[in-house]
Amino acid sequence: MLRILLIGCLFACSGKSTDLTDTSDTDTDTAQDTDTDTDTDTDTDTDTSDTGTDTAQDTDTDTAPPDFPDITGDCDVLDSELSDSSPHAFATTVDFLEAGFDELYLSEGGVEILNTDNAGGSSIYSEVFAYELLFHCEDAQLLKTETEITYQNAQGKITDILVEIDSLKIGVSVTRAYVYPPDTPYTADLAEELLTKKLNGIQESSANVTEEDAWEKQILYVLAYTSEHTNQVLNVFESLDANLKADTILLVATTEGEDEFLY
Repeated sequence: MLRILLIGCLFACSGKSTDLTDTSDTDTDTAQDTDTDTDTDTDTDTDTSDTGTDTAQDTDTDTAPPDFPDITGDCDVLDSELSDSSPHAFATTVDFLEAGFDELYLSEGGVEILNTDNAGGSSIYSEVFAYELLFHCEDAQLLKTETEITYQNAQGKITDILVEIDSLKIGVSVTRAYVYPPDTPYTADLAEELLTKKLNGIQESSANVTEEDAWEKQILYVLAYTSEHTNQVLNVFESLDANLKADTILLVATTEGEDEFLY
């Protein structure tokens, strides 16, 4: 009887051991399967990251604005000249190459001048680029456009732009050294006529501006059709009476490339 009971106990213990082993195997397979699924998620994340990077790069390339035309010559030169009592003259060159005019390369101030009515005439582009050259070379900031500047006598002489350079208010009068047809020689007499008219106007507008917008001094910005035009303007300015020039700063920019829109 005792032998029978011992044999029965051995069979019962052997059955429990087999069940535990199966349960352990099941747990191991489940963990391995789960890890494999996790690896699949990692691959998906990597692909998403690549897609985002490509999209950002493509967008930046498509929206890059064109470069402003090349500027050479006297740039970043105004310092004590802005506040002393002497006249000064500088020359630069701006090359539009084949691109010509493109509103996309204008500064915020240039766009404002372009889209604001001036006091008449067809000089809006010359005013825009006189400002742009001051912006790029002298870090000028637009304060007021032509029709926003206030004067004591509304019928008196006015200037074209009011800017700030080195914390000083500076008036800017703009003109062009150019005659039609374009191949007409630009003589010293033509340059003297232009400068005399504009310099007299500068003195009159300086006396006419209100205290609110009064400037330290004025810049006469001349856009010149060729380097010969520029040379005539500079030579004549040098020879003019000191009282006529007063403390005016003369800046002359020779325009090259596709510049017909200015004239």
